Amino acid sequence: MARTVPPALAITGAVMSMTIPVQAAETTVSPPVASRRIIYPAARLPSLRLPNGERQTVRSLLDVRQPMRFGSYVWDDRGVPPGPVWMRVDLSLQTISVFRAGHEIGSAVILYGADRKPTPPGVYPILARARHHRSNLYDAPMPYMLRLTRDGIAIHASNVRAGAATHGCIGVPPEFARLLFAQARRGDRVAIVGAPPA
Repeated sequence: MARTVPPALAITGAVMSMTIPVQAAETTVSPPVASRRIIYPAARLPSLRLPNGERQTVRSLLDVRQPMRFGSYVWDDRGVPPGPVWMRVDLSLQTISVFRAGHEIGSAVILYGADRKPTPPGVYPILARARHHRSNLYDAPMPYMLRLTRDGIAIHASNVRAGAATHGCIGVPPEFARLLFAQARRGDRVAIVGAPPA
């Protein structure tokens, strides 16, 4: 299944259409997808609107030209300067994007909450981090956990596969989770937007 981010939803201030095809894959983990970078001119930097109305400036995006499958991800922070880190989770596209200093450095296909325990939209600071964590509600491992809410919603490593869901958390491929964990700090913000596909 291929999904396209409408320009008004994805980026404001620039004409852009970003296609992120998501295809069902077997349960094996896919290697990182090759990428290039789309760099915006300094005089015309676009911005992403967050659920709280705030805007985040975007300096560059990863240019992913091949389909991303469940379990695959892109990570390329070469040449990206240090700076604030934030994440954008798009439930309608089943993707997460990681930004540092305004540059997208990573993207992955995600799992999100099932109907009875949906992933809540909003903007959340990372409250806690743990490399090795086990859910006390579901007695399940949550490696590379980044807690977003006091009731247990977090980003963590998962077996990202077609047909799977979480209890509200955002599941990401394990190697992507390791890379994200190395970047993210307490207080970094995560914007969760969109509604899950019907």
